[in-house]
Amino acid sequence: MFETKSPSTNRISFYIGTVVAIAVTILLIFLSVNKALITVASISILLLTYFFSRYIINEFINRKIKLIYKFIYQTKASKREEFYQNKVLPQKNLDEVGEEVLQWADQRKAEMEMLEKNEAFRKEFLQNLSHEFKTPAFAIQGYLETLISGAMDNPEVSKKFLINAYHNTERLINLISDLDEITRLESGKQQMHLQHFIIQDLVTEVFDALMIKTESKNIQCRIKKGCEQPITVYADKEKIRQVITNLVDNAIKYGNQDGHVEASIYKTDNQSVLFEISDDGIGIAEEHLPRIFERFYRTDYGRSRNIGGTGLGLAICKHIIEAHGQIIHVRSTPGIGTTFGFTLSRN
Repeated sequence: MFETKSPSTNRISFYIGTVVAIAVTILLIFLSVNKALITVASISILLLTYFFSRYIINEFINRKIKLIYKFIYQTKASKREEFYQNKVLPQKNLDEVGEEVLQWADQRKAEMEMLEKNEAFRKEFLQNLSHEFKTPAFAIQGYLETLISGAMDNPEVSKKFLINAYHNTERLINLISDLDEITRLESGKQQMHLQHFIIQDLVTEVFDALMIKTESKNIQCRIKKGCEQPITVYADKEKIRQVITNLVDNAIKYGNQDGHVEASIYKTDNQSVLFEISDDGIGIAEEHLPRIFERFYRTDYGRSRNIGGTGLGLAICKHIIEAHGQIIHVRSTPGIGTTFGFTLSRN
């Protein structure tokens, strides 16, 4: 009888009318009523039951569907829209409504999972931010308290403590500056001053600017053999300088004594260039790679803080490259080294 998964209200009403009419017909036959009267009565009851049950069922289903839609949709329809939906548009059956409810449930589930991830990220970010601020702030407080307590009478100690307080103040300023920059990058308010420039020339300038750091660890910085031919890119030169400086600086920090830092530039097609910075340092474990560009994420928190930095450098690099409409990536193996790469447009 019910071959479909969700029969229409017309069919259900017809079934009900038929059952009632058959029951009445049997009763009239049992009472020996005239056949003509039985026929008229059966047809009349069938029609009356059909229309009455269809009206009742439609009203019941429409009320339930309307209640469901009040839960899953937040927009309020005008009277004209309600009339159009109820009287002009074809009414949805229960199967269609069920599918919409399932789709709505899937969307809400995905939204809840995203909100939970964002909440976990927010808590971790605030915890890391608090730690980054507290460490230099407490250090400054400790140095000043010691000086106030009498250490300032000793010129050698007071100078040492003031220098340490200055360095921690500088660290706080750098942290605030990086936070301000990453906020502007995320909001899209950071303007890009695009121009054509030769990427090899910019790399050489960065290497020269970091020469003191490379010489302290006897690290050799070079452009990979075969990549010396000048390649012109179209980007914000100073922002890309910031990215390359950060990547080279990280390569020096985590590189080995007497190691190497190498820049590679490749033409991927007529529109794009792939730029990479590689080192032969300590490397990064595989489980850290998916999160390496997150704000304040450190693979080894204690050691990373001792080496220096705000923990925002790679996050800023990611936002700068993405602001150019390009991508940044990393690959690494512990004990072998790390390669950071990003693409740039040539036009």
